[in-house]
Amino acid sequence: QVQLVESGGGLVQPGGSLRLSCAASGTGFSVYNLSWYRQAPGKQRELVASITGGGSTNYADSVKGRFTVSRDNAKKMLYLQMNSLNVDDTAVYYCNKGGAWGRGISVTVSS
Repeated sequence: QVQLVESGGGLVQPGGSLRLSCAASGTGFSVYNLSWYRQAPGKQRELVASITGGGSTNYADSVKGRFTVSRDNAKKMLYLQMNSLNVDDTAVYYCNKGGAWGRGISVTVSS
């Protein structure tokens, strides 16, 4: 069965950095479009970043220039490097592989 497990979240101060990881199970990892979403309380879940099987990336305007999405097909891992974090980045972050969802991981940016 398909499983996606996020890790690397936690509490960080404004201006700090954090790297999220998503470990995938199952077959065909290298061909899937992978994405990071986030959801803050009372808000819609939003697409943060995506990366295709060929390595092409896209970012939400709010994180462009600060976040970097990458993947390691050999390890079946998805990453999100988050720099220059601000309080608006506080949310539960979810990874997505071809429509399948992880359980999410909390990121809190606070002084």
